[in-house]
Amino acid sequence: MKDQDSQPPVSGAATLVRGGVGGLLMGLANLVPGISGGTMLLATGIYTQFIESIADITTFRFRMRSIFTLATVGVAAGLAIGLLSGVVKSLVHEHTWIMYSIFIGLTLGGVPVVWRLARRATPALVFGAVLGFGAMAAMLVFKPHDTGGSNTALLFVAGLAGASAMILPGVSGAYLLLVLGQYYPILGAIQKFKEALLGQGDGLSESLGVIIPVGLGVVAGIVGVSNLVRWALTKHRMLTLGILLGLLLGSVLGIYPFQAPLAVESHEFARFDPTGGQIAAAIGLVLLGFGITTLIDRLGGEEPGVEVVGNTPLDSAEE
Repeated sequence: MKDQDSQPPVSGAATLVRGGVGGLLMGLANLVPGISGGTMLLATGIYTQFIESIADITTFRFRMRSIFTLATVGVAAGLAIGLLSGVVKSLVHEHTWIMYSIFIGLTLGGVPVVWRLARRATPALVFGAVLGFGAMAAMLVFKPHDTGGSNTALLFVAGLAGASAMILPGVSGAYLLLVLGQYYPILGAIQKFKEALLGQGDGLSESLGVIIPVGLGVVAGIVGVSNLVRWALTKHRMLTLGILLGLLLGSVLGIYPFQAPLAVESHEFARFDPTGGQIAAAIGLVLLGFGITTLIDRLGGEEPGVEVVGNTPLDSAEE
């Protein structure tokens, strides 16, 4: 029973509300470039409980609280992905500069969340931030141009990338999918799968050829990354938070708003010269996105600065 109480008690109602909202937002985050599912879970006050629940299940400790937490978050995230993938895909393709402006604001809104976890700037934090920012910049420079389609290995890697967004605050899985050239193929497969189930198409086998390897990658990523984050935040807190902060800031590099897709279903974009009105609107949308993430953070009801990972409070863990 002692292990059962290693975290502060959280009621079933609180878990249902926080897990439901957090899962819904996490699902949306996996559909749009720039938003981190981990940040959404952190903002809604369910992040620590989610990490601990995964650690429980993957070490074969099937506690009811852990099962309930994962089920709540998972079902909400699945509904968001299943019901909104087609809508989000269309918005990103047809209104790129508008959506990307909002994404930038949503992403930058996660900076205060991660910063409060760190509380102070240390050499390890700065070093980690440089590493994380550099990694995102490198991905932007060396991203593939046109993959010419997908293959099983690449789809599995894409699943791993998507899983990282569920666990790491500041990392956008959808942005990583754009970098890998798999954003549109995966969303398209989800849409075809839904249509096939409703009898509106015959693309079931084709969609499963995409969804299955991606799903396996997601499962492997969640198990591996969650346990890695739990260990890293306990043993090397400031360095880990610095990397997360750098990844968060660096993700903005790839979502410059004033660009448009070169062709339907293409992840290749060309920049264009915005009008004065578009620049003003973009600034307003960035501020709107920032405000949305900040509001979610404020409504979460859990202070990020005193998160607990394992049995160690983050604000007392040593490097």
